[in-house]
Order: sequence, then C-alpha cells, then structure tokens
Amino acid sequence: MWTSIPVPRVGSFSYVPRYDLRPGIPDMSLFPYTTWRRLTTQSLRASSMGTGMLSDPAGPPTLRAALSRYIDVSRDVHASAEHIVVTQGIQQALDLVGRVLLRPGDCVAVEDPGYPKVRDLFRAIGAEVVGVPVDSEGLRVDRLPDDARIVYVTPSHQFPLGIPMSLARRVELLEWARNRDAVVIEDDYDTDFRYSGGVLKPLHSLDPAGRVVYIGTFSTTLLPVLRLGFMAAPGSLSTALRTAKFIVDRHSPEPGQAALAGFIEEGLLAKHIRRMRSEYRARHDRIVTLLESDFVDTMAIIPSAVGLHVAAWTAPNIDASAVAIRARQLGIHVLPLSQFRMSDGPDGLILGYGALPLSDVDKALTLLQTAIESAGHRGATAVHHPA
Repeated sequence: MWTSIPVPRVGSFSYVPRYDLRPGIPDMSLFPYTTWRRLTTQSLRASSMGTGMLSDPAGPPTLRAALSRYIDVSRDVHASAEHIVVTQGIQQALDLVGRVLLRPGDCVAVEDPGYPKVRDLFRAIGAEVVGVPVDSEGLRVDRLPDDARIVYVTPSHQFPLGIPMSLARRVELLEWARNRDAVVIEDDYDTDFRYSGGVLKPLHSLDPAGRVVYIGTFSTTLLPVLRLGFMAAPGSLSTALRTAKFIVDRHSPEPGQAALAGFIEEGLLAKHIRRMRSEYRARHDRIVTLLESDFVDTMAIIPSAVGLHVAAWTAPNIDASAVAIRARQLGIHVLPLSQFRMSDGPDGLILGYGALPLSDVDKALTLLQTAIESAGHRGATAVHHPA
C-alpha cells in the first residue's frame, strides 16, 4: 500500500536562481530543438502512426533495437532488444522493479549518502529502506543487511559523492547478491559524460547469474521534460516487467519514443553527447581549478571525472547548510551533502555545472566564497578528508 511521502511545494518548481549549481540538470540551451521537432513531426505523420492503436508496453521494436546497439557500443552493456523496457525515466524503472519483486516490509538497501527520491519511492510502495555507508571504493558490501531483497547502487559515479565503485567491490557485491538471491539495480545515470580515465565494466557485464537490472535515463543526456529512460533486465524478469509496464500506463508516449529512435539511428545522439561532453568538461575543469586554488582552507574536492557535478567536503568549522541558505540569498542554488544523508557524517557541498555556463563559473564561485565567509565559522579549521 502506498504511504505518504513529501511532495515539493508548487513554488519550488518555479524558483529560478541566478546561478544554478544543482546536480543532474543539463544545459537546455544546447538541446537540438530543431532536429527533435523534425523527428517528432515525422513520427506524427499518418504514414508513421500505423493504426494508432496501443503498442508494445516495452517500447517500439525500433527503439529497443537502437538502445541495445547504443548501450553495447557506448557502455559495454550487452542486452538484446527483447530484454529492454523503455520507461518514463529512472523513477518509473525503479517503480516497476519494485512492483515485480517486493512485498510490503521487504528490505531494500541503498547507498548512504544517496538519491533521496529512490528512498521515497521504495518507502512509498511499502519497503523497509536501509542505508548502507559508502567509502572510497563504493558501497560497503560488508554492511549490507542479510535480508535485502534489492540493492540499489550508482557504481559508475556514486551519487552524490562522485566516486566510482572499484572492480573488487563490484565482484564482491555480485557474489553477495548471488548467495542471497537478491537483485542489484545498477543506475548508470550520467556515464555518457566521462572526461578522463578508463571505464570499469558495468555490473551488468560482470554478472553471469542474471542478478542485475541496468537502468539509464536521457534526462541528463537530453532533457528531463522528455521523460525517457530504459532498463535492461535479466530474461527471468523481462516478461514480468513488461506486464507491470502495461498495467501502469500501457506504454510510454509514442512520438517521443519514435523521435529518440531516429535520433539514435541517425547518429545524432552520439554527436550530441560528444558536443556536450566537451562543453561540460570545460566547466568541470574550471570548477576543479578554482576549488583547488581558492577554497583550499574551506573545502576539499572529492576527485571525479564523470557526470554533471562534483562534490567537496567542507571544513568542520563550516556549516554547509547555512552556506547553502546564504548562497540562495545571493542568487546561487547549491545543495549541502547532508540533504542526501540518512545518517550523520561529514558534510560538504554538491556543485553541479550542467546548468551553469562556463562564462558564469567564476562569478558563481566568487559568490559562493562570499556565502562561506558570511555564513560564519565554528571550531576547528582543518578540512576533513574522510576515507
């Protein structure tokens, strides 16, 4: 049974800061609107609509085949089109997996710190959600509850700390899941934007036992408003997930799915990712440079070379929540690490740059410095570097 969860106030959707440093928000000004409009218009022609009746709940065969090729080449994830289900973003993918696997009271293990909306969703469908600490190698497998039915992780770019899960830890997690008949959900939410370093094999590709459901989204790659995502599931779950998708909403809207299929097949997605990766890399590098030169006494960056945000520990004498409040008064929307925690731990700030043009980075961080100084200090001054 669904339980009560907090719903954002209407005003929270309309607030537009001068400098938006929230994580996971892409640069909407660089989206190829003209091309997307052409592909959407093409999909709405009578000759493309067929009978206009309901279609496969898992998504059009053309899109699932395109997604299968795309994740095989770009992410080393090998899944046939028959095992792919198109979703309206990551939240729906998680909801479908929960509907298929969970009973009220079942245990779901999540990373702590981690994505609050994941916790909210699983609690809403009656699960007991348990936070598991994260260290420099990723989720602490030795701290997993024995009765966890699902383990949710972000191994490529841990959200929000940004660290990748080590290969040894990935193997350990898969062995744990195999021994306890658990399912691992691998959320690969922003791996398209990798700026340096090698790529570790996804859990999905390391898993011979069919314990991993791999989920992805186009909210960061394209636009959140498109509500397009997917999951690659083991064959043992594919039919059940397709059925759950049919029950929930029959299928995702056809025009958007057809446009995405064309976008991939024409090579436009790969072209767009290359363009955006170059743009985001410049922003990432500038923020890192400024943090390492101008914030050495107040923050310590957590190394990361993937995605649309970086995280930094704040010195113990700095109240990160107070800094976030003061920053908002100065026109900056930045989030404290404590907002993503289930338990106490070192605090910090999450600095997103997807919605922050390169020309605004210096100005935004200058104001952030002002927010840190005006929020006040307390106690010790050395920046803490948690293991």
